[in-house]
Parts: sequence; structure tokens; C-alpha cells
Amino acid sequence: MNRKLLAISAVLFFLVMSSCNSNKFSTYKKTKALMDTFVSITVVSDSEDKAESSIDNAFSAIEHFGDLINFFSDRSELSSININAGLKEVEVSPETLDIIEKAIYVSEKSGGAFDATVGPLIKLWNFHKKVKPSDAEIRKNLPLVNYRNIVINRDRSTVFLRKKGMLLDLGGIAKGYAADLAVEVLRKGGINSGIVAIAGDIRAFGLKPDGKPWNIGIKNPRQNNDSDEIIARIKLNDRAISTSGDYERFFLQDGKRFHHLLDPKTGYPADRCRGVSIITDKGVFADAFSTAVFVLGTGNGLKLVRETGMDAIVIDSSGIIHATDGLKGRLEIEGSH
Repeated sequence: MNRKLLAISAVLFFLVMSSCNSNKFSTYKKTKALMDTFVSITVVSDSEDKAESSIDNAFSAIEHFGDLINFFSDRSELSSININAGLKEVEVSPETLDIIEKAIYVSEKSGGAFDATVGPLIKLWNFHKKVKPSDAEIRKNLPLVNYRNIVINRDRSTVFLRKKGMLLDLGGIAKGYAADLAVEVLRKGGINSGIVAIAGDIRAFGLKPDGKPWNIGIKNPRQNNDSDEIIARIKLNDRAISTSGDYERFFLQDGKRFHHLLDPKTGYPADRCRGVSIITDKGVFADAFSTAVFVLGTGNGLKLVRETGMDAIVIDSSGIIHATDGLKGRLEIEGSH
């Protein structure tokens, strides 16, 4: 995270709105820089002290988890797994083992459209500096990408990568998992309603003080400015939503858009969608399946969504919006794009 981002990421705590009911419930929000992004937690509570304490505990859980699976830190458990690829198994904490198991599950369900072993390909690209790897570099690293080469031993709580040079990168699933962890902590602290938002991964639970669902906006992937234009809105309670888009980290070269959502089978950015939002019970699955569906494209992606009992909003490569039937009455399209 750059210094400018850190400088403006001081924790903010404020009263967002107050209800007029007899219980005097209010909505509180706090924002902090964690996991290389902004994390915002909003809670409904009748006590400012309880709200602040619960939010702080949730932040601590996110920070601890982020330290465990930090791809860029030599001290993280994830880095230990990667350093020992092809050499030996590594004992890890329950959280690290759990998220890797869930990553394997999504990989299997999506036929490898999501694959946490995509790390060797991710390292080749630099979207900030507009660095595009050569075809030869991509071909050389493709054999290292295969989730079937992740070996988990639940009894010993260990993870082993079969091939030297393999790299696990949990960036496509970690934020959703962290949002789930935060909600667990908030509920244990007596908070029955709120929102955890980690970049494009949002987990809502309970209702607003007025008894209505939370209203979540989905960004237009083809904005002409930085106004955060909303293309659709969805009403959410006790559900998670995660959005993957080709507008998050990208550069343009010779009229072509190169972005961070790579197809694990080719090593190049997937080009079948502009944006995908997945709505389901858990943030961890909304996060990972949004990447998988983005890679698969509209047809196969929506088929996967229906098979797994999720809902989705898919903006295809032409800008056409597709939505599952389960969103009827909860989804409002702002306009045709």
C-alpha cells in the first residue's frame, strides 16, 4: 500500500444515522486500511461503546488473518508454503488450512477457472507499470499452475505443493473469507446487524434500523471518470456479494485491455466479461466464484451459478447485463449500458 493511501487511512468512527424507535438503535461505521485495501465495518447497536469494541475486535481478526496469508510477506504462513514448494509440507493454522481447502473446492467445482496456484503467472504481470510478459515466459510458468498439486493433510494440519516453483496466491478468495471472519466476531460481540465491506467483497447481516435490507450498489465497469457510477443496486440481508471486474487493475496497450483476472489455463486476462457479481450465503464463496464465473463467461458461468445454488449479475464483454431469476424483486438496474 502506498504512503498516500496510508496517510488517508486513519481510522474514522462516526454516527452514520439514528433511528427513531424506542430502542434507540443507531448505525455506526469505522474504516481502516487492512489487507492492502480499505475495510469498512458498519454495525447497528444501541451502544456506541459496544459498537466500537465489536468493530475493533473484527478489525483485529481481519488483520491477524491477513498476516497469515500475505503473499508478499516472508513471515506469513502462505510464504512458508510457497518457499517450501517441492521440498516439504508446512504446518499451518486452522484458518490457513480452511481457506486453502475452500480454494480447492471452488477450483474443482469450476473446472480450474479459479485456481489459487496461479501465483507464478500473477508474478509475471505488473499492471501498475504496464508490464506484459512474453508468450515464452507465460508458457514456461503454465505447468506450475494446477490446484491438483496442492496436498493437504488434515490430521497434521499441513499443506504441501508438489512442484518446486509453485506459488499459492489467495488474493481471489481471501477478502471474502476475511469478511466472514469479521461477521462471526461481530455476532459474538452482540451485534445482530451490519455490513463488512473489504474492497469489492461485502457481507451483510441483519436489517437496517428501519427494518429494511441493506442497499448495495454495483459499479459500472465502463465509467468515463472516477465518480463511482452505479450500474445496479441490490437489496441484501444475511447474504454476501462479491464483484470481480476488468476495471480494478488494468492497463491499455494497442487498444486492448490487460487486467489482473487471469485465465489459469492460458496465463492471459480473461476476456469474456466486464464484471461479475456473485450473491450467496458466505463471502468466501462469493469472492472465489466471482473470479471463476468471470473467467468462464456468461454461458458456462451462469450454468455453474445455478448448479451451486447461487445468484449472479454478469456484465458480458458487450456490456449486456445478465441476472439470475433469484434476484427478481431485489435487483434494480440503473440504466442500459
